[in-house]
Amino acid sequence: MSLNAFVTEERIEGADDGPLAGRTVAVKDNISTEGVRTTCGSAMLEDYVPPYDATVVERLKDAGATVVGKANMDEFGMGSTTETSAFGPVENPAAEGRVPGGSSGGSAAAVAAGEADLALGSDTGGSVRNPAAFCGVVGIKPTYGLVSRYGLVAYANSLEQIGPLAPTVEEAAELLDVIAGEDPRDATTRPEGTDSDYAAAADGDVDGMEIGVPTNLVEGADEGVVETFYDALDELEAAGASYHEVELPSVEHAVEAYYVIAMSEASSNLARFDGVRYGHRADSDGNWNEAFSKTRDEGFGEEVKRRILLGTYALSAGYHDKYYKKAQDARAWVKRDFDEALGEADVLASPTMPVPPFERGASLDDPLQMYLADANTVPVNLADLPAISVPAGETDGLPVGIQFVGSAFDEGTIIRAGSALA
Repeated sequence: MSLNAFVTEERIEGADDGPLAGRTVAVKDNISTEGVRTTCGSAMLEDYVPPYDATVVERLKDAGATVVGKANMDEFGMGSTTETSAFGPVENPAAEGRVPGGSSGGSAAAVAAGEADLALGSDTGGSVRNPAAFCGVVGIKPTYGLVSRYGLVAYANSLEQIGPLAPTVEEAAELLDVIAGEDPRDATTRPEGTDSDYAAAADGDVDGMEIGVPTNLVEGADEGVVETFYDALDELEAAGASYHEVELPSVEHAVEAYYVIAMSEASSNLARFDGVRYGHRADSDGNWNEAFSKTRDEGFGEEVKRRILLGTYALSAGYHDKYYKKAQDARAWVKRDFDEALGEADVLASPTMPVPPFERGASLDDPLQMYLADANTVPVNLADLPAISVPAGETDGLPVGIQFVGSAFDEGTIIRAGSALA
């Protein structure tokens, strides 16, 4: 059975030589590719063909990579299972009958199945790390500002970063080396990643490394996931690392804060898809309001409509201070907690996902279950920090990922920690 990992399969050849010469890369379908349609997994953009490349795609081509297609995804990055795509769900090649995670599920599935050597995803609340964990591959969410977002179709722009997926930590680091660095077309980028050599950090040397384990991100996880997580920590301890427990009290409110901020930004960013400025236009004989309503009803799926409505409500007059402002206060609290915990550890470690891959269809009727599954990943996006998910082992034959979180722009340390396992 086809994985349905790609929305569009089309080869884009890169330069003749470079650090990625001879390597194939799948690109998530919310990253612009000149002359190749970019749908964001939505009927709203089914026929959209960008006239330009995203900065990361330009850098892939300059590095000699061959893009082999646009990877399937949850519509506009909204989902944790890659089941909300207008182009159908994606199969998990590492766990038959289970979801591949989301929203970069097509990218992770393509790598896990060998349909691409490497892949790019985007991570707004765990959308690279979640599918990496569910498909048994490696995924990196870079520090906010390390990788240009120019050409990434925005969902929640204060949270999202483009990140690599690969079979091994070293290969993911090689791809990060290519895409990292300042970009004059994205004012949020910083120079820290310019001329980086993250691949050199993938040496597996964790001797003397101190690992903090946030108990809040372990308690309540599936028993098999917890057991696999601590087995991985024991492996790191045998290699010379040590670990201690830390508290992150604010993460109990991170999911609520994350979804208020993400949905608010989504309601603003997606307002331009009205059939006049951008996107699908419905046939309508009514007035402008009726045409606008019919266009968005046809173009957007249920999950996108839900988030636009909730985000619009949170930003509406009379509720802004009650919801959005409080969510931003909670975001600052989360960041302070992480900074304090990382003051006493080189990295923080937790299960990437508190559960093994869901059975297909299990979360579609209960969106809250899907939102809570991101509890271990969304705090990292709120704090703008880097994180990596690497395979930790299996429980009942299903992949389990371990997540390492580092200080801002300290990608080298999380890559070193992860490389001791994968």
